[in-house]
Amino acid sequence: MRVVANDLGWSAGTKSIVNGVSMEINAGETFGLIGPNGSGKSTLLKLIAGLLPRARGSVLLDGKPAHELSRREIARRMAFVEQHAETSEALTVRDVVELGRTPWLSSLAPFGQEDRSIVQNALHTVGMNSMAENRWDTLSGGERQRVQIARALAQRPRLLLLDEPTNHLDIHHQLALLRLIGHLPVTVIVAVHDLNQAMGCDRLAIMERGEMVACGPPGEVLTPERLASVFRVNATPLRDPADNATVFRFHHMEISAS
Repeated sequence: MRVVANDLGWSAGTKSIVNGVSMEINAGETFGLIGPNGSGKSTLLKLIAGLLPRARGSVLLDGKPAHELSRREIARRMAFVEQHAETSEALTVRDVVELGRTPWLSSLAPFGQEDRSIVQNALHTVGMNSMAENRWDTLSGGERQRVQIARALAQRPRLLLLDEPTNHLDIHHQLALLRLIGHLPVTVIVAVHDLNQAMGCDRLAIMERGEMVACGPPGEVLTPERLASVFRVNATPLRDPADNATVFRFHHMEISAS
């Protein structure tokens, strides 16, 4: 799915949280959003998903204005995994993932064998099939995150929005998730906290104080000079001999009190 965002903005009272963000994301691209805490990444994802009232600007999904689509039509096109998604404690893991099939169900198309197969595949993909009958309230934070990603996969979207999806995950599941995202046949927009993980995206948008200050391939926008300016860290680019990939080593930057 191709996504075009035009002049997106949103304010909380008199405070501008996102201001004048425009971007074009190609079908099948993994597009990363990075920036310091409070830079507007999560709000921008919610604006693209159409979840905020009084939003400014517009979003086109494959050329069609998102505001002209019903919530069911949008849910068939995109899935959004938030940082702190919650659900009823009475539900099992399987119940939560089955909720991803809701946009596709109706009185004429009830939950059936194909839906069960899709749910089982989603559970397997995130490594949660052995815990399918466990209750939500017994899960760790990382396990809950994996279940919510499975729910999004069961939705079979063409656009997947992820807000810092590796939060709460151990390193094994972080790497497994990043590998999964890179191989999904969908467009992915992901807010990333780890700058070395962000290097695996096709393109990056850097957010600062609610505005997009750079956009392009990771190697072009993640320069030591920009990292110093935006993130206030000194960064040394290194070459990993295992795969020749660029990684950063970060050093504390002294900030003057002036």
